[in-house]
Amino acid sequence: MLDFGHPIPFVDHLGFTLHHMEDGESELRFEARPEHLNTFDVTHGGATMTLLDVTMAVAARSLQQDMGCVTIEMKTSFMQPARGPLVAKGVVLHRTRSMAYTEARVFDASGRLCSHATGTFKYMPRVARPAATGAGDSTLATD
Repeated sequence: MLDFGHPIPFVDHLGFTLHHMEDGESELRFEARPEHLNTFDVTHGGATMTLLDVTMAVAARSLQQDMGCVTIEMKTSFMQPARGPLVAKGVVLHRTRSMAYTEARVFDASGRLCSHATGTFKYMPRVARPAATGAGDSTLATD
């Protein structure tokens, strides 16, 4: 198991583990706990979408690990219920100086494709700028 490089509290909370992050590709694994299931006793779509989002972001970050990246847009399709231990695989399809265009797929324990996503990510410096409100908050500029 690998380290994400920077703490991601929500990812830690969900229990995702990183198994590959290199050359525009990534692999994460997730075993849903009871609190991650929906009323049909399968992994909740929100947890699956988070897994897809993080998998794509990690693939993008693998090409430039000194930067963070933020999701600009994401489209998800669910093909079948996600049961048991899940494996998510991501890849960068195209990269510009400031953007990464990615896709990810989630497979169940039998290797069946459960969901697919595409996403656009913007590379961001890790240092947040002070907010314009002057209230002491920090914001990430996406311009």
